[in-house]
Amino acid sequence: MADALQNRRILLIISGGIAAYKSLELIRRLRDHGASVRAVLTEAGSKFVTPLTLATLTGDKVYTDLFDLTDTAAIGHIELSRDADLVVVAPASADILAKMSAGLGGDLATTLLLATDKPVLVAPAMNVRMWTHRATQRNVEQLMADGIHFVGPNDGDMACGEFGPGRMAEPAEILAAITQHFSENEFSGAKPLAGVHVLVTSGPTHEPIDPVRYLANRSSGKQGHAIATALARMGANVTLVSGPTNLTAPAGVTLKRVETARDMLAACQAALPAQVVICAAAVADWRVDVDATQKIKKEAGAATPSLTLVENPDILATISKLKTNRPDLVIGFAAETEKVIEHAIAKRLRKGCDWIVANDVSPETGVMGGDLNTVHLISADGQEDWPLLPKQAVAERLARSVLTYIQNKKSKA
Repeated sequence: MADALQNRRILLIISGGIAAYKSLELIRRLRDHGASVRAVLTEAGSKFVTPLTLATLTGDKVYTDLFDLTDTAAIGHIELSRDADLVVVAPASADILAKMSAGLGGDLATTLLLATDKPVLVAPAMNVRMWTHRATQRNVEQLMADGIHFVGPNDGDMACGEFGPGRMAEPAEILAAITQHFSENEFSGAKPLAGVHVLVTSGPTHEPIDPVRYLANRSSGKQGHAIATALARMGANVTLVSGPTNLTAPAGVTLKRVETARDMLAACQAALPAQVVICAAAVADWRVDVDATQKIKKEAGAATPSLTLVENPDILATISKLKTNRPDLVIGFAAETEKVIEHAIAKRLRKGCDWIVANDVSPETGVMGGDLNTVHLISADGQEDWPLLPKQAVAERLARSVLTYIQNKKSKA
């Protein structure tokens, strides 16, 4: 399936700071997604990571010296700075941010940043007091005004023992920012999914027990909302049917809010027909047979109330097995805590859907309610194992897979 980073050329500038070790993981992730990486290492950065390590990971020469780059064909630093699709500075120290803001070019890294005509993304990393210093904030304001993109910094523990903003964004977050950059630029004018109606379900459902209690699960809706956002950015006409969440409605999406599984099924049926349906919601499998009209009271000496559960409607199976107006592509999600692949394969066959996006939601993974996800895309053609990604990056990749499916279907028509 298509990947936003496939064949992209990244120029990675590594400045000084203990967070430089994270750049090694970033390089690995970028190359896993098909991007090529050239590394530029500052003198301060070389105190934390070595040129040999970077050369091994990038599979390319590591550049450190401004005066090693000239030859008879071109001025080296000009050629290097413009050969990339994106320049990433990670970590970006307070020193290099100050030099960028002032337009200084005393070494290879700063000269490249002055000479480039390509977008620049920086991931700041420094002590909390350095980050909050008025000079640094003034430099950040100037760089933002100049069109420099930022990811992070995050709050967290510092190597120096302090806590607060200044911790470099994690490699997965930087990867997501890079992916989003290319996705937004690729589809900023073109809308390859224009005219395609996509129905997405998101979030949990709440099944009432009485007016104040309900059965639910830990789903935050982040993945479903991210999928709706990615599809809308590509021009799709998106209907998002969402259970109770704390998330705002994505831009350009028609949002239908529901509470129960029965509500969600009714809203989905009302939204059909659709060419694509993505059932990302974590729908409660059961509800109480009769929910009390008044709050169930805990009385001294009274017997503990018992709940009789009945099965909720199966939204994914209902849509997958439609006899008329069945969507061209129906995608379900399988949130599992064991035998993830085995259970997902069985679920796809049982439900009758085309694809299943399977993930491990064991408590230790932090997927439920968290910002990262590792998924496996199961189809009749086999299995794709995706790396650990932010949920927005998972959404972008799934949207591209949907686009590829639709384009292939059109080409065969």
